[in-house]
Amino acid sequence: MKPASIKKIIIVLVIVLLILLFRFLHLDDYLTLSYLKESREQLALLYAERTGLVIAVYMLIYIVATALSLPGAVILTLAGGAIFGLVTGTIVISFASTIGATLACMVSRFLLRDWVQRRFGDKLQRINEGMEQEGGFYLFTLRLIPVFPFFVINLAMGLTRIKISTYYWVSQLGMLPATIVYVNAGKELGKVDSLAVILSPGLIFSFVLLGLFPITVKKIVARLKK
Repeated sequence: MKPASIKKIIIVLVIVLLILLFRFLHLDDYLTLSYLKESREQLALLYAERTGLVIAVYMLIYIVATALSLPGAVILTLAGGAIFGLVTGTIVISFASTIGATLACMVSRFLLRDWVQRRFGDKLQRINEGMEQEGGFYLFTLRLIPVFPFFVINLAMGLTRIKISTYYWVSQLGMLPATIVYVNAGKELGKVDSLAVILSPGLIFSFVLLGLFPITVKKIVARLKK
């Protein structure tokens, strides 16, 4: 068996083991809005006493959860706002979410891209060419439109040829507006009764316009040059 195949098997086993552990320990019970509201004061007290440790553990949990595409990113973001406040929460979550998303993309690429490209390479040719030319613009648009699930974008981008460095900085920039919105909602946690009220239709529409703006301008400029 080739070394690459052995590495893939090991990674798959580790991922499966971590997911099973997550389910077995019922850790998803802690990733609910009601639990977060009940535990806010205790978490804030712990943060005041062990600031550095709480930030480090929080980032580790966020990165692992995101890298494994586990549910709960929204609750974790709200928790960050409730514990750290707007400025610190935004900085911590921005880096944690981007690092986790990049790891998810890399895992998807390492495990699946070769097989997908061999199986559907002819059908993906135009997609690959488009991603090589405008991958950053497409990714920025996807990151800003909340209707596209966070984990789906991470996994799907791993199947393309977008550079990991480009993926990282575009993701961090593209996810920043939504991160600020959710962190601010976490800071005002007592007023949040449902996750649905955080992103209003008007706010979603604004994100869509913001996401489409760069690629639209690029298309217009290219046409004008022609």
